[in-house]
Amino acid sequence: MSRILLAEKGREMAAVLLEGLQRAGHDVEHIADGAAVLDRILSSPPALTLLDTALPRIGGLRVLEQVRSHSDHPIIVLTARTREADRLRGLDLGADDYVCKPFSPREVVARVNTVLRRHAQRQRIAMASPSVAFGGSAHSVRIEGRLLALTGRELNLLQALSREPGRVFSRSALLEAAFADALDVNERAVDGHIKNLRRKLAAASPAHDWIRSIYGVGFAFEERPA
Repeated sequence: MSRILLAEKGREMAAVLLEGLQRAGHDVEHIADGAAVLDRILSSPPALTLLDTALPRIGGLRVLEQVRSHSDHPIIVLTARTREADRLRGLDLGADDYVCKPFSPREVVARVNTVLRRHAQRQRIAMASPSVAFGGSAHSVRIEGRLLALTGRELNLLQALSREPGRVFSRSALLEAAFADALDVNERAVDGHIKNLRRKLAAASPAHDWIRSIYGVGFAFEERPA
């Protein structure tokens, strides 16, 4: 059983999600006020927070921004905003996932379980020897002990992605990580470097797909299951 904080303004939606999460075996606390949500996360963090962007007093994205300055606590953003720019904003601030309303409560429960598994995996990885080791000669990296020779951009992209396995990075976030010194490069340049990086990772470790694409959003690094 995991302790879930449901930060949702709408009473009817909260009731439906509360029932679905409890049926799935989770212990759920519902708070509808943004300031109270932020206080609860920082003082007594749950296993995961479902975070409505339209909370009163302090909006959900502001709560997310404040939490991310302190911890990597798992957060799934819930919103009625469906524009790509809005989704990317939430992910750039550090959301682990993003669900647009209206949605199926079963889908939300499935996403909660997925994010919890990924967070647990990240914690196990942090305690164990990493699959990716940086160092040695310039632009070199080892993936499960096998040496890769990467360009500077590829190295920066791999460092950013592998630092937080399972987290979805938007192209704009990866652009900032790998091309911070190139003001005239657009976000689509990321795709070309990701393609080359994938090819090199596959050559060194063909049995696992290390970089996952999320259509219309970005990319995530996937550690090999323990």
